[in-house]
Amino acid sequence: MQISNLLFDLDGTLTDPKTGITRCIQHSLTSLGFAAPHEDALAWCIGPPLRQSFGHLLQSTDDDLLEEAVLRYRQRFAEVGLFENRLYDDIPQALSDLKDQGFRLFLATSKPRVFAERILKHFGLADFFDTAHGSELNGDRTEKPSLIRYILHEEALQAEATLIIGDRKYDIIGGKANNIHTAAVTYGYGSMEELEAESPDCIFDTPHELVKFLKAG
Repeated sequence: MQISNLLFDLDGTLTDPKTGITRCIQHSLTSLGFAAPHEDALAWCIGPPLRQSFGHLLQSTDDDLLEEAVLRYRQRFAEVGLFENRLYDDIPQALSDLKDQGFRLFLATSKPRVFAERILKHFGLADFFDTAHGSELNGDRTEKPSLIRYILHEEALQAEATLIIGDRKYDIIGGKANNIHTAAVTYGYGSMEELEAESPDCIFDTPHELVKFLKAG
């Protein structure tokens, strides 16, 4: 692989957002009068688009209900939830090493861009990235295929020189839909079974393994 551009997922790849995401989902559900599952039963919600997760949790396709659920989630997330989060070990050093090696780094998250930028700044990661890309609050680019397509176009990146790195099948599916290289990390929220089913080009257990592989060229 002659890789020069790296697209990083956020949740489950750079940070562990379980506490913030699950508490915000619980808040949204209970404020709407629904029972909220235990946080461990909500870990699968880390990765897919939020509206999709609420559709499953509420067993509903009612647009008004799903929009209200997302709104209540975001109200808590914007004030509290985005900071109920922690960096994975070795991520700052890994990003620094890759930047020093001349790779261009871009954030590619389904999370709204306005929240993602605040999270990067909060953890001191913003300077490692050329640009942070995410979804919009109106729902645009919540699906990884459309988000990655947008990034390739906006940043004028060549697909054959670009790699997406993420912890869920959505990252791999999005990468393959745009003919870019794909890498899965196992320390996030996608099971090995889920990841292997999408046949990523590479699988890494730690950020260090990813850096070592990319340095080797």
